[in-house]
Amino acid sequence: MATPVNVRPVTASDYAAWRPLWDGYNAFYGRFGATALPEHITANTWQRLLDPSEPVHCLVAEEEASSGALLGLTHYLYHRSMTRIEPVCYLSDLFTREAARGRGVGRLLIEAVYEQARSAGSSRVYWQTQEGNAAGRALYDKVAKHHGFIVYAKEL
Repeated sequence: MATPVNVRPVTASDYAAWRPLWDGYNAFYGRFGATALPEHITANTWQRLLDPSEPVHCLVAEEEASSGALLGLTHYLYHRSMTRIEPVCYLSDLFTREAARGRGVGRLLIEAVYEQARSAGSSRVYWQTQEGNAAGRALYDKVAKHHGFIVYAKEL
């Protein structure tokens, strides 16, 4: 990585830099244009990320040489498990700007979630991705183990 990257918790002043990353993440999964998330969901998500009483969290990666330029984000949350006493950490979202890809930013964000989860007493971090996300999966195979589970979901 040529330019040092700092990973830190998001702050309220990061909204203008966070929002394009969030929109990019959603577009990657087909949520744009007519299928974009309703604005009130994004607004609620942002408020939850800033609320210390919520179990959801956000870390951002920024270039140290450029104040406020965010390279990526990760959202994660803690929940209970039926097979563990400790809380489990779900890495919900991970996204880096296209120009930052291949520079190790995604790995830094994942490792930062690992550290936050350890500090919170969590014994496991897990996430899911689309089967065809080859670039993401190439990284994920280096930093975690795929256990072969298939995800089912039903919209209610």
